[in-house]
Amino acid sequence: MAQTRTRKSDLSLKFHLQAVKQGERRFENAFQGVSRMILSQPITKVVVNGRQTYDFEIFRIGSKHAIGMYDEINSFVSFVKDAAEGGSSKEMAYVLVGEPGNGKTFLVEYLCTKYREFLQQPGNRKYTFRFVGMDELGSYGRISSIESQTYEDPLILAMNLGETLSESKELLAKIFAFKDQQVEEFYENYRPLGACSSYIFNDLRQHTDGKLEGLLKHIEIVPVPLSESLGTVTGKYAAKDKITSSAIDLLGEESIQRLLHITDTNNPYRFDLRRGALARVAGGGIHFSDEIYKNKKDLVQVYLGVIQNRMIEIDGYKWPIDTLIIATSNNAEFNRFLSEKEEAPIIDRCRISYISHNTNYLMQRELTNYAIGSETKTTLTGQDLHQDPNLNYAGSIAVVLSRLPRSEKLTPIETMKLAAGEVAGEKSIKTLAEVIDILNQEPDITKRFGQKGLGQRNLGRALQLLVESSETNEGQCMFAYDIFHAVERIILDYVPDNNDRAKYLDDLKIAKGLYREKIMTEMFNAYMDEPQAIRKDVMNYVNMIIGIDAENLGPDKMWKYRDPQTGELTALKIDQRFIQSVEERLGLKIEEQRETFRTSIRKIYGQKISVDAGYDFMDNLELVKAVTDVRLKSDIAGAGSLVGALANRTNEENQKLYDRMINTMLNQLGYCRTCAQKTIEYFCTQEDEG
Repeated sequence: MAQTRTRKSDLSLKFHLQAVKQGERRFENAFQGVSRMILSQPITKVVVNGRQTYDFEIFRIGSKHAIGMYDEINSFVSFVKDAAEGGSSKEMAYVLVGEPGNGKTFLVEYLCTKYREFLQQPGNRKYTFRFVGMDELGSYGRISSIESQTYEDPLILAMNLGETLSESKELLAKIFAFKDQQVEEFYENYRPLGACSSYIFNDLRQHTDGKLEGLLKHIEIVPVPLSESLGTVTGKYAAKDKITSSAIDLLGEESIQRLLHITDTNNPYRFDLRRGALARVAGGGIHFSDEIYKNKKDLVQVYLGVIQNRMIEIDGYKWPIDTLIIATSNNAEFNRFLSEKEEAPIIDRCRISYISHNTNYLMQRELTNYAIGSETKTTLTGQDLHQDPNLNYAGSIAVVLSRLPRSEKLTPIETMKLAAGEVAGEKSIKTLAEVIDILNQEPDITKRFGQKGLGQRNLGRALQLLVESSETNEGQCMFAYDIFHAVERIILDYVPDNNDRAKYLDDLKIAKGLYREKIMTEMFNAYMDEPQAIRKDVMNYVNMIIGIDAENLGPDKMWKYRDPQTGELTALKIDQRFIQSVEERLGLKIEEQRETFRTSIRKIYGQKISVDAGYDFMDNLELVKAVTDVRLKSDIAGAGSLVGALANRTNEENQKLYDRMINTMLNQLGYCRTCAQKTIEYFCTQEDEG
């Protein structure tokens, strides 16, 4: 019995207000809750496209989290923070606009998941109230318990306990012992009770002759359910077709079932608000409207009122709601909606955030992993399907290059490398920042930086084509070069605009050229029987040009230096011929050009090594290619070039070389027999040269 009494007292309004007073429970609106969730996690500074911005760790948690989107997330956090502080954002909806497949819906659903997890933590739970013993009144039939339809917070009820606001403030101060400052803080988030709660509360007031103790016996405090499938706290409304959708889906409708019990036809409880999507998230939740501008006009008009007033209105009855409204739209629908001038008021109530595709090819690797999937893939006959170690790189550069607009100041490869924070020859990150600034002045959104290109879904389709092909199934391997054929198929089948199609096919040729250079490096590593061979040679060149003018350089050209990566004293023989060969490959013929290039390498080394001790120049494609060419194109045991040796395996020596390289690729570089043989075969052809 004692346990039952304790549990009963835990449900009382007094117990809840006491818990709020002691800091065990909270009273905050949706904006404050989301803002607190985001800002309670670590925040770091990052440089994106030459500009410093913030990265919020809450968006980077878990096995499948948001990748990149720094500016967009910063914009959203700023919006929510402004609304939490009572700014103009609290009367707006946040709308993510962009091409399909660039992560808009994923970002919103990720945020909703994190918010539900946040509310499950002790001290963050949302509570609401229900009226009990309603059958005692006689006018509610067999309805004995009525829960707040919009999940109103118990403090909203407490702030409306008295018949006037001043009376309610006195009750909070005298009966519940809140300080005047606390009371004033509560009233900053004041809103009246919803129509049905207010009506029922007045009925109970009359029933108990206005006595507070009697009134409180009819009130129970209960936690708001956090089930995703119920659509409470976080709910999604997806745009439907014009016939099946109606305002009922958002607001609710009259309930025939309730009318069978309620004798007073003026009672607003006859409306079932939970039938609509908004009431279920009205108690400090997030309402997600997917493809908002695809809805028919009368539904968009409903949103117009809800966004501005944060109010559900049916037949003149009003229910205030506390909801963060987030929506998405694709560019085509948004532009169509903009062109209808009479729809300007809804745009005016929206904060539009243009979501670009990911343009960082290094980050794209994680997104490509999402598209490939974490499960072990199998062939149609059930054998394990191997993944070429170069597949992710090939897929990532193929889609990222399509997302980069053309510019007179930068080549596509320079743009790609600078966008990933890498070195691009003489071009600096400032050049990229200038290009982005110029492009972002375009009134046509799709011409801005990263706004157009092959999206994540297109990459997913290309990988599906790759997996279903007979070559993949026969060889039991997803060979990297085949992804280019699959992407080409996707471009031809899914890109309707002729200009876009032509650009994407050009980008695909550039991607193939980059893949070829990567294979040259891989072949050199395999030939040297050393996974890091090319990296060592690149660093040897860098260290040689640093040590070439050293004072302690002896006649034997041996230079001793302390390696910043290992901290050990290292000896290096400076090979003048090797340096010269590399620089000739780079097209540096005269001494002045060579000295300028060496100075730039030394400068980069000085800047990078202070920040990243492991920096290895492997992002400097021109230098890597030159070093690779010098080592690969030199004679090998009198058998001509490596290509010749591998292509012509009629003699025993060449066959041994081939077998040794295959062995290295299988055991050290992550290849299987199929992709090792196909990669060597591709290396021996003249495809995608230059």
